[in-house]
Amino acid sequence: MCNFCLFCIFLLSIFCSPEKAPTTDVKVASGTIERIENFSSDYVNDRHVDVWLPEAYSTNKKYPVIYMHDGQMLFDSTTTWNKQEWQVDETIGDLIKSEQIPPCIIVGIHNTELRHSEYFPEKVFNAIPTEYRQKLQSKGQDGQGQALMSRDAFSDAYLKFIFQELKPHIDRTYSTRPERKNTFMMGSSMGGLISAYALCEYPELLGGVACLSTHWIGAYDTINNPIPATMMDYLEAKLPSPGRHRLYMDLGDQTLDALYPKYQKEVDSLLVALGFTSSSWKTLSFPGSNHSERAWAGRLKIPIRHLLDTQSLGE
Repeated sequence: MCNFCLFCIFLLSIFCSPEKAPTTDVKVASGTIERIENFSSDYVNDRHVDVWLPEAYSTNKKYPVIYMHDGQMLFDSTTTWNKQEWQVDETIGDLIKSEQIPPCIIVGIHNTELRHSEYFPEKVFNAIPTEYRQKLQSKGQDGQGQALMSRDAFSDAYLKFIFQELKPHIDRTYSTRPERKNTFMMGSSMGGLISAYALCEYPELLGGVACLSTHWIGAYDTINNPIPATMMDYLEAKLPSPGRHRLYMDLGDQTLDALYPKYQKEVDSLLVALGFTSSSWKTLSFPGSNHSERAWAGRLKIPIRHLLDTQSLGE
């Protein structure tokens, strides 16, 4: 595929938040959705949060929780910008019904127009050369005269919003299992990047993360791009010790995913060197799979089963 086509796919994946919030009448095939309208935060812009509750949800039971980024793309394709969805309700509903996983709660955190700045690992951003940071914020980076990032990365504030404001609210409001081993995070592309960053920054609060089609390059270009190497240095220094967390990563080889294999192999080699094994970590490749919600929906059951494996990890 030509660079121009890859660039177009990249733009669609990065700028996927609609100008208006999708309808609150989100249709699901199983379970129920409860929307928190414009959840107020001291750290980031207010945004909608969709909470999916499984069939027969009961306050007499306790449920593990998976926090997912790009929340408006998860449940109902009739409300999304590209008419695609992750099919979270269908997939998880089926896994619960077939007793492959325990019933769980999904918290879908909507993105905003500042998505790239919120999802870009802040400590990595601050460690790349100043001229490259400026390049990310220069006009024309989106192909339409705008910058890829309208401001510096502020993912530390985004994670404070999740762990200091949203998670406490979810644990107060719903019947959750709030401990680390029952709290998970998942995302794709930049959402995969911020999920990996969250595991490094909050290992005491997360039992595991799933990073699908992770956008290791952080921008669009791969030539003289310092982001992947800087991210590797960060992961080497900050990844938690193996054995206490579940880690899932994957990638395709079409459209934007075609740029990822080299960098995913480097991450995999680092994980092996750090002592991660198949008992808690897996990376899978999906030949022929592209960079889209439809692709992620097609393999969603794999990371969900991996995260919610009832086999106990070390405490």
